[in-house]
Amino acid sequence: MGYPIKQLSLYLTLLLTGAGLGILSRRPPQDLTPSVLTPSPTEPLSTTILPTVAPSTAPAAPTSINFIAEAAQAVGPAVVRIDAGQSPPENPDDPPFFRRFFPEDAPPPQRVVPRGIGSGFILSADGRLMTNAHVVEGADWVQVTLKDGRVLRGQVVGRDSITDIAAVKVESEDELPVVRLGRSERLIPGEWAIAIGNPLGLDNTVTVGIISALDRSSTQVGVPDKRVSFIQTDAAINPGNSGGPLLNAQGEVIGVNTAIRADAQGLGFAIPIETAIRIADQLFNNGKVQHPYLGIEMVTFSPDNRQKLNESAPQLFRQIDQEQGVIVLRVVERSPAQAAGFQAGDVILKVGDVEVNTAAEVQQQVERSRIGQPLRVEVQRRRGVVPLMVRPGAFPTQD
Repeated sequence: MGYPIKQLSLYLTLLLTGAGLGILSRRPPQDLTPSVLTPSPTEPLSTTILPTVAPSTAPAAPTSINFIAEAAQAVGPAVVRIDAGQSPPENPDDPPFFRRFFPEDAPPPQRVVPRGIGSGFILSADGRLMTNAHVVEGADWVQVTLKDGRVLRGQVVGRDSITDIAAVKVESEDELPVVRLGRSERLIPGEWAIAIGNPLGLDNTVTVGIISALDRSSTQVGVPDKRVSFIQTDAAINPGNSGGPLLNAQGEVIGVNTAIRADAQGLGFAIPIETAIRIADQLFNNGKVQHPYLGIEMVTFSPDNRQKLNESAPQLFRQIDQEQGVIVLRVVERSPAQAAGFQAGDVILKVGDVEVNTAAEVQQQVERSRIGQPLRVEVQRRRGVVPLMVRPGAFPTQD
């Protein structure tokens, strides 16, 4: 026996209306949420209606970061900001004025004249650090600021203007973070290069690029008074970066950044770490550096400049048959080279056991020699090879 269609339709309408009124008569929706999100054991909810809600957890820490960030995190704590300056002579009218406001046992405030802001990096846990010589030039006070906010007073142990390296010592009750040293001799152009420093006073700034070239001579870089073969990089090195580290992809220090060319747009230069460490060791141990020198004026001879050199000194170059090499232009009087028998017009072939083709290569080998110790040099002279034994002396003009 069935119900008439009209009665069945009315019955369903009342049933649905009653269900709706029953829902509206219950608690607000927020009280309904727990019962919805917690299904009954006997009546599981369909996943097509309510997706599974994952338990709330903290964001997972990244499992890896790129090598640039890893290098910056590892080395950053050992990179410091260096503020250096001078304290002007005390004004005799100042002490009575300041003593009105300060106790007798408290010194009056020091007036200071800032001279430079640069970067540096810590070599040893006991407070030895390195920077550029021009950063602390003429300074009688040095302030060293670490990444963790510590501010330490520094003392300039020594500086060498010829290589632009300075040694600074700080005292700290706590052990200091240190950098890891690499080898610039193993670099090849195209490798990654990472610079960390404080350009324009912006502490612990990281820039990245590549090694653009190696063994740039001081003359090529535009600082002929220096005796350094520079690393060239396109990593940004600006004022304030001077003295900071240049790193390889492993986070090892391969050079000391130096901002020496204001017009070098997109070009940066760094002192190879081997040179910097050798100079810093002498400064920490002796307070000064002695650079070996021969006492010759030389030039790299090539087909490009042969005609120009022939025109400037025809008698000298008339005897030279080679198309390239390192030509001795002049021998300094009373120099080690003069004592060893060098002559103008000699073509330098070897220094020690190393063949040389440029003046920069000759300078590198001489710089690695020892003052007063015999150094063998082979020269081409009038179609014959002449061996010379020279004892390098100490460079006469230095700090």
